[in-house]
Amino acid sequence: MARRDTAIHLVAGGVAGTAGAIATCPLEVVKTRLQSSACHFGPPGPIASPNSGTCGPLRGARRNFTTAVALPSPLRPRMGLVQCLRHIVEHEGPRALFKGLGPNLVGVAPSRAIYFCAYSQSKQFLNNTITPDTPLVHIGAASCAGFVACTATNPIWFVKTRLQLDQRINGTRTTALQCITQIYKQSGIKGFYKGITASYFGISETVVHFVIYEAIKAHLIARRHGGDKNGDKGSRDFIEFMMAGATSKTVASCVAYPHEVARTRLREEGSKYRSFWQTIALVGHEEGVRGLYRGLATQLVRQIPNTAIMMSTYEAVVYLLNKHMNSDFYEH
Repeated sequence: MARRDTAIHLVAGGVAGTAGAIATCPLEVVKTRLQSSACHFGPPGPIASPNSGTCGPLRGARRNFTTAVALPSPLRPRMGLVQCLRHIVEHEGPRALFKGLGPNLVGVAPSRAIYFCAYSQSKQFLNNTITPDTPLVHIGAASCAGFVACTATNPIWFVKTRLQLDQRINGTRTTALQCITQIYKQSGIKGFYKGITASYFGISETVVHFVIYEAIKAHLIARRHGGDKNGDKGSRDFIEFMMAGATSKTVASCVAYPHEVARTRLREEGSKYRSFWQTIALVGHEEGVRGLYRGLATQLVRQIPNTAIMMSTYEAVVYLLNKHMNSDFYEH
């Protein structure tokens, strides 16, 4: 039974993560660009002078990093989500909206599978150890799952971020293999774990998300099914789970967002950012509080549908697999 449950949560987590990643990849690219210190959506070419307010390819920006970050904040182009999407399509082509999708798809299924499996197993262990289904159980399970998933998959997300920050045109686009080779030559295996400290701090976002989600979900089940978690569920239940996931993730993202900016900055090529707290302090000093929330609006636009799709898909797959396996059990 335990092995069957583990397999169900692995499959459900993988399917859910893949569905969300494909649907929201263009928004992920825009968000990552906005979080970066060097990429401000200028046309390809040499890095801008202070009067032009544009930005060239990442490699060029790295050679002139001091000039790039010294630009006063008002001179940096400010774009809305639609403008950013249009700009990427015009200067880099439609395919650029899906930069990093390869590593994302390679990583999201095992990452979500590992996460949901670790969450389920941790939750089951804690429920048998302390008072079951309390916020403390959800916090412990989410923390454990986040730590395991971050540690296992950080190299994949590091490569994805580097690819999304690449602003070169189609003919010179960096492939995932080239990116991996370059990182290894520069920093060895250790280089693939830049930003992992920020990811660990980001576990707080996951904890807030799951505590709120579990509370809303328990309330919905109590209201509609009298607390029976295994009762038959219809389309309305999964729509409500979708809304619960979106609501909980919105609150969590707003609370813990600065860690995402710090993580992206730490993963930049040739970056002057060295550690999590040093990055937070430096961004706050140079760009103010607003700098710590770069890309938040895009993150929320991306994260809400992504989380809604992921959580509802996860709940649906778990429900269907459980129902199918139980029916097979009774038939035999």
